[in-house]
Amino acid sequence: MKLAQSRLTAQGQISVPAEVRKRLELVSGSLLEWDADDGRITVRRAGRHTCEELHRVLFSLKPRRRSLAQLREGIRQQLRVRYARR
Repeated sequence: MKLAQSRLTAQGQISVPAEVRKRLELVSGSLLEWDADDGRITVRRAGRHTCEELHRVLFSLKPRRRSLAQLREGIRQQLRVRYARR
């Protein structure tokens, strides 16, 4: 099933269609992995967060106990700040 199409530029660049960005939850700076298997190319999102981002959120100057939901929300907030459009 075809989801979307992209056109290759002369410089070898492509744009990721909006529907694909939404489904993969891609933001500026997201990494994509490309795999080749039996004549097919598969593209998927690599990692959601860098180790540095996780460390900063999990090990702040004043450590305290947090629930998993609080940790996830902290990560989301940090990513929103980092990838906010300027």
